[in-house]
Formats: sequence, structure tokens, C-alpha cells
Amino acid sequence: MSFAGSSVVSGVKTARKAIEFGKTHVVRPKGRHQATVVWLHGLGDNGASWSQLLETLPLPNIKWICPTAPTRPIALFGGFPSTAWFDVEDLSEDGPDDLEGLDASAAHVAYLLSTEPSDIKLAVGGFSMGAATALYSATCHSLGKYGNGNPYPANLSAVVGLSGWLPCSKTLKSKMEEMKASNSGAGSLPVLLCHGKVDDVVLYKFGEKSSQALRSCGFQDVTFKSYNTLGHYTVPEEMDEVCAWLTSKLGL
Repeated sequence: MSFAGSSVVSGVKTARKAIEFGKTHVVRPKGRHQATVVWLHGLGDNGASWSQLLETLPLPNIKWICPTAPTRPIALFGGFPSTAWFDVEDLSEDGPDDLEGLDASAAHVAYLLSTEPSDIKLAVGGFSMGAATALYSATCHSLGKYGNGNPYPANLSAVVGLSGWLPCSKTLKSKMEEMKASNSGAGSLPVLLCHGKVDDVVLYKFGEKSSQALRSCGFQDVTFKSYNTLGHYTVPEEMDEVCAWLTSKLGL
């Protein structure tokens, strides 16, 4: 999947070359199709690995779309290329934000959701850097626009972030306050964050701080789940939590 930055993320400073997204894997619903979730993998991973796990979940009414991020030079790896939704120097909210990369990936998520039937509920979730991209999509939805000012088109009903962090958290509060006059949808968008207390890749404190930041910015339906012995991976207990939460919030 490839599209030029100018067509989907117009308003970006330069007419840069097209971003090449990797292969998208789709898990079809086994029952009646009620919801579609775009699920985003972590740094260096691909859509295939998550599609295999998601296919095993007891959620027969969900269609899962698992795209693969573009391969790009990563500052964290000294410029060595890896699959990544955006460039990153630090897997936390402390590093600089690659707004152009975040906007392009959030636009790709919206594009993948754009052809779903109008009566289907839409959601986005992810792990690690994928969780960061999902949370960034949540803020774009609530602000009604991407970081570059273009309108955000997808109508999200739920957002899930596992072992991740909230990009652009330092500037979000002021942006949300600016939006309050135009009735931001932040309050009603449910967000589930899960994080392991012994995560040595994206530290637990960044997950906790992200949940606090979302609440302080007007997100009223934020659930934060912590796991005492969990590192930077997922476990059945956590995925059971995700299943129960999605079933509840999406009315499955």
C-alpha cells in the first residue's frame, strides 16, 4: 500500500516521496460483522504476527485490520532502518515528536477504516509504538484534525493502547482547551491503556503518565490496567481484559 504524502496528508511542508506501507493482513469476523479494529504492531514488527494472535480471540463479531508500518531510518537505532509508524529517538513521551510520521500513520489508519460499512463501529488499537500511534489517532479524532491541521475523517468508537505512550502530550492540553469552544468529542471516546510494571522498554511510568494526561485533557472514559509481573509483551490475562472491554464499549 502506497500513497503520496500530498494526497492523504496534504499540507505537509514538502512534496516528499510516497510513504510505502507494508502488507496489510485482515482477520475476517467469524460471526456477524459489528465492528472493525485497525491493530498496529510495535517497532520492528509486522502486521502478520499480530493477526495470528487476534484470530484466536473470542471476538467473532470483529474484523481486524493489521497493517505493516513503512520501513524507515530510525534515530533510536542510529539511522538503521526498521518498520516503524514514525521516527523515534526515545520510546517514551520525553523524546521529540515526529509529527509528520505520526500524521501519515494516523491518516493511513483512517484510510483503512474509510471503506467500512456505515453501520460498523470503528476502533484502533496497538502495542508499544503501535499503541502510541493509536493514542495519537484518538487525539486527532477528539481535536477533529491532524497535527498539520487537516480534518480527521474517522469516527472512532474505542481506542486501545498496550505498553505504549501518548505522543505530543506536552502540547495536547492547550490544543484541547482551544477546541472546547467547538465541543470536542474527547469526553465520550473510551480509551483502554494496559501496561506492565516491569516493562523495561517503554517504562511503566510513561503508561501511567499517558492515562493521567488524557484525563487532564478531557478524556472522561479512560481505563488504566497495570500488571505486576508483565514486561514488554502481552499475556492472556491482558488480552482477556481487552476482549471484555471491547465487547462492552463496542456493544458486541
